[in-house]
Amino acid sequence: MYTPRAFALDDLPEIQQLIQHTRLAQLVTFGEQGLQASHLPLLLNPDEGAHGTLYGHLAKANPQWRDLQNGSQALVIFAGADAYVSPAFYPAKAEHGKVVPTWNYIAVHAYGEPEVFTDAERLLAVVTALTDRHEGQRTQPWKVSDAPADYIDGMLKAIVGFALPIERLVGKRKLSQNRSEADINGVREGLAASVDVRDQTLARFIPQGVSE
Repeated sequence: MYTPRAFALDDLPEIQQLIQHTRLAQLVTFGEQGLQASHLPLLLNPDEGAHGTLYGHLAKANPQWRDLQNGSQALVIFAGADAYVSPAFYPAKAEHGKVVPTWNYIAVHAYGEPEVFTDAERLLAVVTALTDRHEGQRTQPWKVSDAPADYIDGMLKAIVGFALPIERLVGKRKLSQNRSEADINGVREGLAASVDVRDQTLARFIPQGVSE
Protein backbone atom coordinates (compact mmCIF):
# COMPACT_ATOMS: atom_id res chain seq x y z
CA MET A 1 0.00 0.00 0.00
CA TYR A 2 1.47 3.34 -1.06
CA THR A 3 1.84 5.31 2.17
CA PRO A 4 3.40 8.78 2.15
CA ARG A 5 5.00 9.64 5.48
CA ALA A 6 2.30 12.18 6.34
CA PHE A 7 -0.34 9.45 6.14
CA ALA A 8 1.56 6.62 7.85
CA LEU A 9 -0.02 5.02 10.92
CA ASP A 10 2.71 3.36 13.01
CA ASP A 11 1.16 3.04 16.47
CA LEU A 12 0.61 -0.69 17.07
CA PRO A 13 -2.22 -0.39 19.64
CA GLU A 14 -4.09 1.99 17.33
CA ILE A 15 -3.60 -0.32 14.35
CA GLN A 16 -4.82 -3.28 16.37
CA GLN A 17 -7.85 -1.31 17.50
CA LEU A 18 -8.71 -0.54 13.87
CA ILE A 19 -8.38 -4.23 13.02
CA GLN A 20 -10.70 -5.19 15.85
CA HIS A 21 -13.28 -2.59 14.80
CA THR A 22 -13.37 -3.86 11.21
CA ARG A 23 -16.21 -6.33 10.94
CA LEU A 24 -15.34 -7.82 7.54
CA ALA A 25 -11.81 -8.20 6.17
CA GLN A 26 -10.47 -9.28 2.76
CA LEU A 27 -8.07 -12.24 2.66
CA VAL A 28 -5.92 -12.19 -0.50
CA THR A 29 -3.58 -14.99 -1.62
CA PHE A 30 -1.69 -16.03 -4.74
CA GLY A 31 -1.28 -19.69 -5.61
CA GLU A 32 -1.67 -22.24 -8.38
CA GLN A 33 -5.06 -20.78 -9.31
CA GLY A 34 -3.76 -17.22 -9.39
CA LEU A 35 -5.03 -14.43 -7.18
CA GLN A 36 -7.90 -15.30 -4.88
CA ALA A 37 -9.78 -13.21 -2.32
CA SER A 38 -12.40 -13.96 0.32
CA HIS A 39 -14.39 -11.62 2.55
CA LEU A 40 -14.25 -12.88 6.12
CA PRO A 41 -14.93 -11.87 9.73
CA LEU A 42 -11.71 -12.38 11.67
CA LEU A 43 -10.52 -12.42 15.26
CA LEU A 44 -7.33 -10.76 16.48
CA ASN A 45 -5.34 -11.94 19.48
CA PRO A 46 -3.24 -8.78 20.02
CA ASP A 47 -0.89 -10.45 22.51
CA GLU A 48 0.10 -13.45 20.41
CA GLY A 49 3.27 -12.79 18.43
CA ALA A 50 5.08 -9.55 17.66
CA HIS A 51 2.07 -7.88 15.98
CA GLY A 52 -0.78 -10.18 16.99
CA THR A 53 -2.35 -13.24 15.36
CA LEU A 54 -5.49 -13.38 13.23
CA TYR A 55 -7.94 -16.29 13.36
CA GLY A 56 -10.68 -17.22 10.92
CA HIS A 57 -12.10 -19.98 8.78
CA LEU A 58 -12.97 -20.74 5.17
CA ALA A 59 -15.50 -23.12 3.66
CA LYS A 60 -13.80 -26.38 2.77
CA ALA A 61 -15.39 -25.97 -0.68
CA ASN A 62 -13.47 -22.70 -1.11
CA PRO A 63 -10.20 -23.61 -2.89
CA GLN A 64 -8.39 -20.64 -1.36
CA TRP A 65 -7.62 -22.62 1.77
CA ARG A 66 -5.22 -24.74 -0.29
CA ASP A 67 -3.12 -21.62 -0.93
CA LEU A 68 -2.82 -21.25 2.82
CA GLN A 69 -1.95 -24.91 3.25
CA ASN A 70 0.72 -24.68 0.55
CA GLY A 71 2.55 -21.88 2.35
CA SER A 72 1.30 -18.90 0.35
CA GLN A 73 1.88 -15.57 2.06
CA ALA A 74 -1.43 -13.89 2.73
CA LEU A 75 -2.47 -10.25 2.68
CA VAL A 76 -5.41 -9.26 4.86
CA ILE A 77 -7.03 -5.89 4.17
CA PHE A 78 -8.95 -4.06 6.86
CA ALA A 79 -10.83 -1.14 5.31
CA GLY A 80 -11.91 1.50 7.80
CA ALA A 81 -13.90 4.70 7.34
CA ASP A 82 -13.69 6.51 3.99
CA ALA A 83 -15.17 9.60 2.33
CA TYR A 84 -15.03 11.65 -0.85
CA VAL A 85 -13.42 15.06 -0.28
CA SER A 86 -14.84 17.87 -2.39
CA PRO A 87 -12.63 20.84 -3.37
CA ALA A 88 -15.52 22.96 -2.05
CA PHE A 89 -14.42 22.03 1.48
CA TYR A 90 -11.11 23.89 1.11
CA PRO A 91 -10.87 27.63 1.90
CA ALA A 92 -7.99 27.50 -0.62
CA LYS A 93 -10.60 27.12 -3.38
CA ALA A 94 -11.72 30.71 -2.85
CA GLU A 95 -8.13 31.95 -2.50
CA HIS A 96 -6.53 30.55 -5.66
CA GLY A 97 -8.70 27.73 -7.04
CA LYS A 98 -5.77 25.30 -7.29
CA VAL A 99 -7.59 22.37 -5.69
CA VAL A 100 -8.88 18.99 -6.89
CA PRO A 101 -11.05 16.25 -5.39
CA THR A 102 -9.54 13.41 -3.38
CA TRP A 103 -10.57 10.53 -1.17
CA ASN A 104 -9.79 10.23 2.53
CA TYR A 105 -9.69 6.84 4.20
CA ILE A 106 -8.25 4.63 6.91
CA ALA A 107 -6.85 1.18 6.11
CA VAL A 108 -4.57 -1.49 7.52
CA HIS A 109 -2.77 -4.23 5.57
CA ALA A 110 -1.53 -7.28 7.49
CA TYR A 111 0.89 -9.82 6.01
CA GLY A 112 1.82 -13.29 7.18
CA GLU A 113 1.99 -17.00 6.44
CA PRO A 114 -1.10 -18.77 7.81
CA GLU A 115 -1.31 -22.14 9.50
CA VAL A 116 -4.30 -24.29 8.50
CA PHE A 117 -6.11 -26.55 10.96
CA THR A 118 -9.13 -28.86 10.83
CA ASP A 119 -9.40 -30.36 14.32
CA ALA A 120 -12.92 -29.92 15.66
CA GLU A 121 -11.98 -28.55 19.09
CA ARG A 122 -9.90 -25.72 17.66
CA LEU A 123 -12.48 -24.92 15.00
CA LEU A 124 -15.23 -24.82 17.60
CA ALA A 125 -13.21 -22.34 19.67
CA VAL A 126 -12.85 -19.99 16.68
CA VAL A 127 -16.50 -20.28 15.64
CA THR A 128 -17.65 -19.73 19.23
CA ALA A 129 -15.43 -16.68 19.72
CA LEU A 130 -16.62 -15.13 16.43
CA THR A 131 -20.25 -15.78 17.34
CA ASP A 132 -19.92 -14.34 20.82
CA ARG A 133 -18.24 -11.23 19.43
CA HIS A 134 -20.96 -10.43 16.91
CA GLU A 135 -23.92 -11.57 19.00
CA GLY A 136 -22.68 -9.77 22.10
CA GLN A 137 -24.68 -6.56 21.56
CA ARG A 138 -27.98 -8.33 20.99
CA THR A 139 -30.59 -8.40 23.76
CA GLN A 140 -30.87 -12.18 23.48
CA PRO A 141 -27.60 -13.34 21.92
CA TRP A 142 -27.56 -16.62 20.05
CA LYS A 143 -24.90 -19.10 21.16
CA VAL A 144 -23.31 -21.96 19.26
CA SER A 145 -24.52 -24.26 22.02
CA ASP A 146 -28.13 -23.33 21.13
CA ALA A 147 -27.86 -25.56 18.05
CA PRO A 148 -27.91 -29.37 18.27
CA ALA A 149 -24.41 -30.76 18.92
CA ASP A 150 -24.54 -33.19 16.00
CA TYR A 151 -25.53 -30.36 13.65
CA ILE A 152 -22.58 -28.23 14.80
CA ASP A 153 -20.27 -31.22 14.40
CA GLY A 154 -21.40 -31.54 10.80
CA MET A 155 -20.90 -27.85 10.13
CA LEU A 156 -17.37 -27.97 11.56
CA LYS A 157 -16.49 -30.73 9.08
CA ALA A 158 -17.36 -28.30 6.26
CA ILE A 159 -14.84 -25.59 7.22
CA VAL A 160 -11.08 -25.12 7.49
CA GLY A 161 -9.60 -22.89 10.15
CA PHE A 162 -6.47 -20.80 9.97
CA ALA A 163 -4.18 -18.82 12.25
CA LEU A 164 -2.16 -16.00 10.70
CA PRO A 165 0.71 -14.65 12.83
CA ILE A 166 1.14 -11.10 11.56
CA GLU A 167 4.68 -10.63 10.24
CA ARG A 168 4.22 -7.11 8.85
CA LEU A 169 1.67 -4.34 9.29
CA VAL A 170 1.09 -1.26 7.15
CA GLY A 171 -1.33 1.32 8.48
CA LYS A 172 -2.58 4.38 6.61
CA ARG A 173 -4.66 7.29 7.82
CA LYS A 174 -5.27 9.68 4.92
CA LEU A 175 -7.04 12.58 6.62
CA SER A 176 -5.84 15.58 4.58
CA GLN A 177 -2.69 15.93 6.72
CA ASN A 178 -0.87 17.28 3.65
CA ARG A 179 -3.20 20.31 3.51
CA SER A 180 -3.09 23.57 5.48
CA GLU A 181 -4.75 23.71 8.88
CA ALA A 182 -7.58 25.78 7.41
CA ASP A 183 -8.20 23.21 4.68
CA ILE A 184 -8.10 20.33 7.20
CA ASN A 185 -10.70 22.09 9.33
CA GLY A 186 -12.78 22.71 6.20
CA VAL A 187 -12.69 19.01 5.33
CA ARG A 188 -13.71 17.99 8.83
CA GLU A 189 -16.58 20.50 8.93
CA GLY A 190 -17.72 19.62 5.41
CA LEU A 191 -17.84 15.89 6.13
CA ALA A 192 -19.47 16.40 9.53
CA ALA A 193 -22.27 18.40 7.86
CA SER A 194 -22.92 15.68 5.27
CA VAL A 195 -26.18 13.71 5.32
CA ASP A 196 -24.15 10.55 4.65
CA VAL A 197 -23.34 8.79 7.92
CA ARG A 198 -20.13 7.42 6.35
CA ASP A 199 -18.86 10.96 5.84
CA GLN A 200 -19.79 11.85 9.42
CA THR A 201 -17.89 8.80 10.68
CA LEU A 202 -14.68 9.80 8.92
CA ALA A 203 -15.03 13.41 10.13
CA ARG A 204 -14.72 12.18 13.70
CA PHE A 205 -11.22 10.86 12.98
CA ILE A 206 -9.93 14.28 11.89
CA PRO A 207 -8.60 16.09 14.99
CA GLN A 208 -9.00 19.79 15.59
CA GLY A 209 -6.03 21.93 14.60
CA VAL A 210 -4.04 19.22 12.82
CA SER A 211 -1.45 20.41 10.35
CA GLU A 212 1.72 18.95 8.86
